[in-house]
Amino acid sequence: MTQIAKDAIDQWHEMMAKGTTDGLYDLLSPDCVFWSPVVHTPQQGRDITFLYLSAAGQVFNTDFRYVREVRQGDTAMLEFECTLDTTHVNGIDLIQTKDGLISEFKVMVRPLKAVNKVHEKMMAMLEEFKNAS
Repeated sequence: MTQIAKDAIDQWHEMMAKGTTDGLYDLLSPDCVFWSPVVHTPQQGRDITFLYLSAAGQVFNTDFRYVREVRQGDTAMLEFECTLDTTHVNGIDLIQTKDGLISEFKVMVRPLKAVNKVHEKMMAMLEEFKNAS
């Protein structure tokens, strides 16, 4: 494991543990790519990645927890679980780092019922963010 991946991933864990996005924007590479489980095209850039991760932080703010982690080189796979309403969500954050920053963030979710619930909640949160600006 490289020190770069460890540092960025450890910072990510600290933010998740505190339930904050403080420092997240600076942790994202300017050309970061975000892959959503409910949007078929990659979201390009720091601003949109920050928006999606901030919205996810609000949506998954109940009992979200990482249950498994695998790191190799500049890549980390973090398996998570949580409950949205009464729906059990199981997923993976696949995070790529480069030069000490998160360069790619891919989220995969299962089962289908969870994907649908994540879609519903994320779209509502993104709309709320849009209306607040």
